[in-house]
Amino acid sequence: MTAARYLDALFSLAGRTALVTGGSSGIGRAVAEALGRAGAEVVLLARRAEPLRSTAAELSAAGCTAHWIAADVGDRDALGRGADEMVRRHGEPDILVNAAGVNPRPPMDELTTADWDRTMAVNLDAPFLLGQRFGPGMAARGWGRILHIASQQAIRAFGNSGAYGVSKAGLAALTRSQAESWSRHGVSVNALAPGFVRTPLNEAVFADPDRTEAMARRTMAGRNGELADFAGAAVFLTGPGAAYVTGQTVFVDGGFSVT
Repeated sequence: MTAARYLDALFSLAGRTALVTGGSSGIGRAVAEALGRAGAEVVLLARRAEPLRSTAAELSAAGCTAHWIAADVGDRDALGRGADEMVRRHGEPDILVNAAGVNPRPPMDELTTADWDRTMAVNLDAPFLLGQRFGPGMAARGWGRILHIASQQAIRAFGNSGAYGVSKAGLAALTRSQAESWSRHGVSVNALAPGFVRTPLNEAVFADPDRTEAMARRTMAGRNGELADFAGAAVFLTGPGAAYVTGQTVFVDGGFSVT
């Protein structure tokens, strides 16, 4: 067996279809591009049409097969319509990536019920609902991959973690519950927990150079994360080589979580 064939057997996503929520920006976009470059047909699902359109065009220009569907993942009816459109246009996904997220940062005693409800709807309810929609089909076909984007705040509180930290802790637990249900049928379910990464959700924090440098010093790698740092882990966890890796929250954080 040649090296290329061996690597394809472990990591190629050729012939697979991936639905990526939040795929038009941040870590979701980085993961979508990685899966597309590994051979998957990628469908981006997010709220705003224009960023979706431009992202899909950029991915296509890079040699990926990319499509998009506009739907608010925090609205259950809209999410259901988006999932139905996915199936009508592209069939059932082999890979589901839940990367869409919101992160309001008021102090806890200023957190409103509207903040709470919106955070849970986007960060936790949508991954549950999409899992219920597509997980059983993956299990029936005998192959599937579900990948959630979690957070350091799933295990620690900092930066006014508020509702966001609770939602991400719940997402780590959902990862285990879905893995328990479907892994015996060939569906691996895992989560990626980023470190401190420059994304739209973290723009306010990166605006403070002193805090940005302090966060970098807390890592073992001596730097904050870049979007490219998630490509390899995402391709592995959504590919054939991850058949026996399930129920895990994998920290891609330069050692931040163990310092």
